[in-house]
Amino acid sequence: MRIKILGGTVKHGDTSLCLTCRHATVVIATRLREEVVDCAMLAQGRSRISFAVTSCSSYSNKTLPSLREMEEIAWVLKTDPQRKSIGFVQSRQLKPHERFVLGDDDWP
Repeated sequence: MRIKILGGTVKHGDTSLCLTCRHATVVIATRLREEVVDCAMLAQGRSRISFAVTSCSSYSNKTLPSLREMEEIAWVLKTDPQRKSIGFVQSRQLKPHERFVLGDDDWP
């Protein structure tokens, strides 16, 4: 049985977080362990990373939908006081001023 301890010893040979990060540009060569990683979150522009990253405070998993993508596919509960009806509509059917978009600071 394996137990993972948060902040424990790093397991050597694990893949870098950059491979699945939304902010990284990864170029992998045909030879083993030849890759170039540029991170858009470091400093003001792109910065080259030459090591496998195991923890990053700006990591954003690109295999999961972003907040903007989730807003596009969301169903919104809309009330119509004139018709006295309540129902769900797709957010893309609403006009921009009818949408309520959560900002990054609104998340718990």
